[in-house]
Amino acid sequence: MKNFLRLLLKKLSPLLKFILSLFFDKKYLTGRHFDSGIEGYLWGFRAIWCRNILRLARPAPWPMVLGCIVSKPANLHFHPDDIDNFQSPGTYFQNFKGHIYLGKGTYIAPNVGLITANHDFQNLDQHTEGKDIIIGDKCWIGMNAVILPGVVLGERTIVAAGAVVSKSFPDGKVVIGGVPAKIIKSIN
Repeated sequence: MKNFLRLLLKKLSPLLKFILSLFFDKKYLTGRHFDSGIEGYLWGFRAIWCRNILRLARPAPWPMVLGCIVSKPANLHFHPDDIDNFQSPGTYFQNFKGHIYLGKGTYIAPNVGLITANHDFQNLDQHTEGKDIIIGDKCWIGMNAVILPGVVLGERTIVAAGAVVSKSFPDGKVVIGGVPAKIIKSIN
């Protein structure tokens, strides 16, 4: 049965990708979730239904779960293999005043916030100047973590659940956690 479904998907994939390309940028319809799996197609059609047809949230250039918020999709940079990061509910990418760069192979858990600009203390109706967030390759950002403006995390950094990352750890290969986040241990 599995072999039959894979064969059917392989035959139908050009048609399915064509339909998805009417709603999403083609560069995001590649990679492991589309080329060797079915989940990319399921995410795509779910996003079309929820975001483009029912208009329960703003449409995006790639398949994204209803509970994921991206302030400015053009300021978010990631590899198409990592489209699964936008299928977690509650993820918040506030990047209207800065860019967010996600390294290849990075995993982001539900309810994570990446924030590139804070409110201005003198006038809460305004935001401070944005600062880019750069996450290296093969990082793991645990559930309910918050990454603040200007943070750079080197490759293979693990952010513990609930951590508030207010400073950079550019060397990577560490586990960080706490409020504010600090190095808990090094990874060899």
